[in-house]
Amino acid sequence: MPIRPDSSDGDASGATLSRRAFTALAVVAGARALVPVSARAALATPLAHPSAAQLAWQREELAMFIHFGINTFTDREWGDGTESLSLFNPEQLDARQWARTAKGAGFRAMILTAKHHDGFCLWPTATTRHAVHETPWRGGNGDVVGDFTTAARAEGLRVGLYLSPWDRNAGVYGEGDRYNDFYCEQLAELLTRYGTIAEVWFDGANGEGPNGRKQQYDWSRIWGLVRKLQPSAVMFSDAGPDVRWIGNERGAAGDPNWSTVDPSTVTAPGQWSLAVEKSLQHGDPVGTVWRPGETDMSIRPGWFHHPAEDDKAKSADALLDTYFTSVGRNSKLLLNVPPTRAGLLHDADVARLREFAARRTALFEHDWTAGRRPAWRRTGPRAATLEIDLGEERSVNVVRLEEAIEHGQLVARYTISGAGSDGAWRELIRGETIGYRKLERLPASASRQLRHLRVTINDALRAPRPVRVGAFA
Repeated sequence: MPIRPDSSDGDASGATLSRRAFTALAVVAGARALVPVSARAALATPLAHPSAAQLAWQREELAMFIHFGINTFTDREWGDGTESLSLFNPEQLDARQWARTAKGAGFRAMILTAKHHDGFCLWPTATTRHAVHETPWRGGNGDVVGDFTTAARAEGLRVGLYLSPWDRNAGVYGEGDRYNDFYCEQLAELLTRYGTIAEVWFDGANGEGPNGRKQQYDWSRIWGLVRKLQPSAVMFSDAGPDVRWIGNERGAAGDPNWSTVDPSTVTAPGQWSLAVEKSLQHGDPVGTVWRPGETDMSIRPGWFHHPAEDDKAKSADALLDTYFTSVGRNSKLLLNVPPTRAGLLHDADVARLREFAARRTALFEHDWTAGRRPAWRRTGPRAATLEIDLGEERSVNVVRLEEAIEHGQLVARYTISGAGSDGAWRELIRGETIGYRKLERLPASASRQLRHLRVTINDALRAPRPVRVGAFA
């Protein structure tokens, strides 16, 4: 679990602005809001769009985070690096069970905490003795990272790894280049031993080491090493460079949420200010870099397994709500599901994931627009309408909108309207942008027995392209 400014344990340095700076920021933001997005976009550089790797990452929609390590056996969230390695002995560890569960629940990728802040390594590393090869598990011959990557690929899932930059065990932490050398050596082991890695997950965790010092991370070197050893991988952090943190761990992307950002706003992981928070949550419609948001959340209150939380997994309804506020807001959901000390996902969590999958299947099983040809019409340089005849009156509670983001994110404002068999149109809901996917729950106050559906693009960065529309009960 990374250090975050919205956490009571987090480092919120830099989060406070003076009243004068706050007022100035508010005035600037207000002035920008008065100018139509399309007009501001005309001043920007050519429209950003995703790389092939970013597009593949976004289309996965759901990834499972696996927090597992020495903390699992000490019942802690953050270890201090002094834990007895004799505690680590997950005798029933079955990474294939993790992968089967993820696949069965509709997840398409998995990310493992190869090393958390305590410095304990889940693979046999040459850099430290604080690792699996010094534990009783499998007689010191075990390799959790190896088991994990093999199992995920066996189930057709893409693989990601998290290597915490903060290491509370390493004696060289806080010694500048010596620790950066140490960290890059660990990273190189992970990126050369375990095949293709789809996502490398970083955060800005930066506390004191055993020597009482903090470390200055060489992010340009770290990112360059990933580019060299795993050129097709996307890198996640507050500052990307490929995928950005969404700004909270509550499962909620901003609305609106642009996949483009101004790279000068967040230049390194761990920075925090009102401008940083806004950039992480909402992106920037005139941003020059494509850096979509990843929304991370744990299925339990904690990130590692704690027996006292076995009855506290989020409900299927809560998980479905999170799907709407993450994937349904142009983000990707990274849901943490922590294995137990036995090395298995808990039965309660597995059951909840199955319920979550069943809810999504039931909701999106019948698309009333399937097989219907929409009528698309340009109504202005940056405006258009799309109308669909549903064939007969249908009960519509959810509308799904999708842009062809391989060409960039264009839509800045839209309106959804509907009409019954009487042909009388009424506005149902308004939104600001779409991106890869936008899910709109129609308000209960709206009449949702619809024969006709209309999506009006009121404003766009460029001449809008046709959007894909789905309508569900």
